[in-house]
Amino acid sequence: QVQVVESGGGLVKPGGSLRLSCAASGRTFSNYAMGWFRQAPGKERDFVAAIRWTGDSTYNANSTKGRFTISRDNARNTVYLQMNSLEPEDTAVYYCALRTRPVSSVVILASRAQYDYWGQGTQVTVSS
Repeated sequence: QVQVVESGGGLVKPGGSLRLSCAASGRTFSNYAMGWFRQAPGKERDFVAAIRWTGDSTYNANSTKGRFTISRDNARNTVYLQMNSLEPEDTAVYYCALRTRPVSSVVILASRAQYDYWGQGTQVTVSS
């Protein structure tokens, strides 16, 4: 059974940093992709960043470019989201998603429909 588990959320002051982790397990993964989304209260779940499991292809939402960096550890089937210069507007539940099918373009990973499995989410609160 495939599982996707996020960790690393918490409370941080504006301007601070957090690193989220997402571990996938339950099968042997190859040629897949992972992404991060976030959902604030009363809002839709929005794309944050995505990465393919081969090559250097990553993709960020405009709102996170220059502040958030997505990376991976293939040996651990784990993806990370390094979040710097956090703002109160970044407060949300952050979800990790796994796509187990090949993807030709990293840009399409901005769509929730492209993913096969989702984690339960981790809360990130940015407040003074």
